[in-house]
Amino acid sequence: MKRLLFWMLVCLILPMALQAEDVSITDTTDRFFLPHDTFWGYAQFDLAPPHNEIDPNLCASNARQFGGVNAPCNAFARYMLSGYLEVRPFGSGQLRRLMLFGEPSFLFGKNVPQSLYTWSFQGIGVEHSWGLGVYLGKGFEFRVTQHFLFDRVGSRDRNLGPADLGNNGPWGRYNAIGVRKYWGTRRW
Repeated sequence: MKRLLFWMLVCLILPMALQAEDVSITDTTDRFFLPHDTFWGYAQFDLAPPHNEIDPNLCASNARQFGGVNAPCNAFARYMLSGYLEVRPFGSGQLRRLMLFGEPSFLFGKNVPQSLYTWSFQGIGVEHSWGLGVYLGKGFEFRVTQHFLFDRVGSRDRNLGPADLGNNGPWGRYNAIGVRKYWGTRRW
C-alpha cells in the first residue's frame, strides 16, 4: 500500500515540478478570449458486423430467451456515432491551460444476439461524459471527468421487459480524477 501511495504522489507531483520548465504555453500573442484554436475534436462512425453488436448493457445477454426475434429488449447496437470536443476558451496567460471537454456516443440498431440481426437505424440512446482539464506542462494534463447514465431515446425510453437491466450503461454513473500524458506529434 505504501508503494502504491508513493507512486501516486510521484505521478501527481512530478508534472507540477516540470511545469516551471515549460513556459511556451503562456508565451503567446493570441487574443485572450476565444483564440483561433478554441475548438478541437473529432467525430467517428462505427459499424458493428452481425454477431458482434455493440452492447450498451441495457438488456441481458440472454434477451432471446424472452421472446426470440420478437423480444422487447432488443437494444443491441449495429451503429455508433461518437465524438470528442475540447474547448479552450482562453488564449493567453495562465488561463490558457484550462479546457472543457465532452464525449458523446450515440447508439443505433435493433438486434437480439443469436436471434435477430437487422440493419435497422432505430435510435437506442446516448452515453456521454464531460469534464475539465488543466495542462500541467511537458505533455501532462490533470483531468476531472463526470460520466452520466445512459439516456434512452424513442421507444426504448421505457422498461423493455424481463431482460431490461436499467439505464446504467456499461459503467454506470461515476466521477474520475486522473492525469493524462501526451507524446509525439501527429503527421497531418
